Parts: sequence; structure tokens; C-alpha cells
Amino acid sequence: MSYLEHFKLKEQPFRLTPDPAFVYWSKQHSRAKAYMESTIWLADGFVIITGEIGSGKTTLLQSFLEELDDSVVYAVVSQTQLTATEFLQATLTEFGFKPFDKHKVELLDMLNMFLIEQYANDKKVVLIVDEAQNLSLKVLEEIRMLSNIETHKEKVLRIILAGQPELREKLDSPKLKQLAQRVRLRFHLGALDKHDTRAYINHRLKVAGAASDNLIAADALDAIYRYTGGVPRLVNTLCDTALLCAFADSKPAATVDDIMAAVTELDWDEHESNTGVYEQLQQIASRRPGTESHVMQIEVRTNGETDSLHTFPPGRIIVGRSPDNEIYVKSKFVSRHHLQLVCDSQRCVIEDLNSTNGVFLGERQVKKYRLHDGDVISVGVHELVYHDLRAAEDIIDDQAELKDPDSEEHDLEGPDSAEPELDDPDSAEEELEDSDSEDSRIEERGEHEFDDEQSDGDEFEESGEDQIPIDEQETA
Repeated sequence: MSYLEHFKLKEQPFRLTPDPAFVYWSKQHSRAKAYMESTIWLADGFVIITGEIGSGKTTLLQSFLEELDDSVVYAVVSQTQLTATEFLQATLTEFGFKPFDKHKVELLDMLNMFLIEQYANDKKVVLIVDEAQNLSLKVLEEIRMLSNIETHKEKVLRIILAGQPELREKLDSPKLKQLAQRVRLRFHLGALDKHDTRAYINHRLKVAGAASDNLIAADALDAIYRYTGGVPRLVNTLCDTALLCAFADSKPAATVDDIMAAVTELDWDEHESNTGVYEQLQQIASRRPGTESHVMQIEVRTNGETDSLHTFPPGRIIVGRSPDNEIYVKSKFVSRHHLQLVCDSQRCVIEDLNSTNGVFLGERQVKKYRLHDGDVISVGVHELVYHDLRAAEDIIDDQAELKDPDSEEHDLEGPDSAEPELDDPDSAEEELEDSDSEDSRIEERGEHEFDDEQSDGDEFEESGEDQIPIDEQETA
């Protein structure tokens, strides 16, 4: 008996291949689709759709395309690591041309004539670029120039850019101000909340032919949400694996035990965007006798005024201007992932994550440094004040048992723990590196407005990580 026969299904409900028939129209997905549909009757400006990996962007695009009638001609370009000329060739190929022996000027002329011809025939032309976060600045500028093709009445090319969150950051680059001004609508697809996650699961089961919603037990939702964070692709993966586990055991439905068996099979941790790894660490720490729930507090200050306070248990904390960080600092002088704090049972080390504007202790730039209670770290125009909560505890309880700082035991649960450890703690000495000049001070060193570009200004790092321009890197 097969998987589908066992559960009396017509097709696999949680396959990863995008299928418009399985689209679950949450409020945000419906709104994103409405934005895309607006391009049909409003030809001015771009529509930008962004979302995390697995949020359903591609499936949404396919659903939108399936509903277009014969009055619309469209092209979808999804290979985006191209030069400007290659992008034009890819676009024309999607429109049915064979342009590979043409020069750029000829390509532009071909596209211009095609658009005018379609307009004369009462056709609307839509260009959709998927995975647009990989486009270079030159190609994005080329797309802006294409949007200028117009008749005496209106523009003739409608453009939708879809991609990961990095696309939003690229469009905010000072070098793309003209393009950003042309953006008419933006929408970001986030993860599903718990209610929508349940509805999403039930919807896919129904479309696949399930007789009831009980193929995945209702009491398994908490576990599903805890390990997927409501990301549709992760929900699909976990539910499909859980059903396979249930099938292997000849069960009529997937239970909480099957969900946890699937988690083990997939080797997953709890989804950080939902529960936070530090909540997990706090729970672990609270189970250990003599271990404090929180070991440090970070005070974020601007112009001497406290903006926020954050307390954490042992673990890894990322600081940056991206909202997915544990400490979110909204500033154009702060990189997406600017620095990290790594704390074990005895020490806390700060480390620069190749930020653009660096990390400073007083007037001196640091790459990796063991923090002490009261240290003030400068990040752009902000200050991070480190408070060691264990130091306060020591004053209250002189009998507190502390590990030898030179001990190799830095884990939270013992030698088998998988919790974050201090990377090579014995080598994490107090590294203070003199800056090249007095210009290292914020007031004098000239902070860079961060735009995620490479130093040549043309391309972006595929990893999405912030990079230090070559001329700013430290010499050996």
C-alpha cells in the first residue's frame, strides 16, 4: 500500500514544488496578489513583492499568471545573475525572440518595437523578475530605463520585481534613488501566524483529497509552529515527513509523536524567528542547579540616553539593523548583522562580523574582545553598555560556584549539549587594535551609510552579508 492509498489522498498534500492549486489565501497573500493585479490597469511604477525563503512568493506569482487573460503578454525572468546585456537577451527570449547574436543597442531596439507593437494591438505587457535580489545595480538601472518606454499616452511595460528581503535593501541604496522613486507599491510576505498555519495545513489536506482535517492531529499544531515559525515551505517539509513517519507505523494520522519524530529525522532546532534560541537556552539553564537564567544585560544608548535594555542567558546574540537580530538597532550606520556577543558560563566575547563601520571600545577599534562589566561599545552613533549580571550575583552570594575560566567545560548542559559555545575561548584575548588615525572617532571618522554594495559599486555579495570595502580593511 502506498502513502497516498494509506491516507486516502488523491495527491501529495505537502510537496515542495510550487502549485497554484494549493495556494492558501491568507490576508497577506491576498493583498500581495491584489498589488500584482494592479499592474494590469495601472502601468506607472514598479510593484515590489518580497518575502523570506519559503514564504510562497513563487507560488503566488504562478497563481497570478494563471489568471491572466489573452489581453496580457508576459515574460518571467528567474535567472538573475546576469549582465545588463544578458538580462535583455533573457527578457526577449521569454517574449519569443532569438536575440543571442545581437548587440545591446539592437536588443533595446527589438524590445522597444515589440512593446509598441503590442500596445497597438491592445495588449498589455508585463515583465516579472523573480529572485530579483540577485540583480546587480547595473541591471536594476537597466530595468528602470526599460520602464521609460512609452507612447504619447502611457508607459507600455509593467514591471513586477519579486525577491528575498535583500531586494528592499538594494532598492534603498543611494545609487538607486531614481528607481526607488518609481516604486508604486511594496509588500513583504511574512510568515503565517499560528491560526493561519492551522488553516494552511487543513487547506492543503483538503485540496489533496483528505476526507477530514484529522490527518494531522490538532494538538500537534503547537509543535509544528514551534519548529517552522509559520514558514510555508518548512510547514510542508515537517508535515510531509510526519505523515511518512505515521505511514511507516501504520497509523491513521500524524500525532505529536510523529511531528517530534520528524523533527529528529530532519535534525531541526526550534525556529528562531518564532520562539528564539535564547528562550530555549533559558529553559535549559533554569533546569540546571546553580545556573542563572540571565547572565548579561545590554543597554542601547543614543546621545547618552537609554533607548532599550536587553537581558540574555548564555548563548549567541546578533546585533544589527536587520529586524531578525536579537538586538535591532535601526540606523543607516549599522550593518545588517554588525556584531555578535558569545557568552558561556564564565565569559562574554564581542566580535565584529565584518561590519562596514566597525566596532569601537572608546577610541580604539576591536575585532574580538572579552567584555568586562561596564564596557561601552560604540556602534555607529549608538553605544552598547555591557552589564555582567553574574558580577552582581557574586556580591549577593559569595558562595556561588563558578567554573574555572580556563576549564574546557563551556557548554550549558554538559559535554553532549548542542548549545552554542564560545568559539575557541582560550584564544579570545583582549584584542584592542589601534585605528589608523584619529579619524576612528564617530565624529571624525566619517560613518558610511550602509547599502550592502561591494567596494566596486556594481555587484553585491551573494551571501547577503555585510562586507568591509577593500580600502577599509585592516592590513596585516
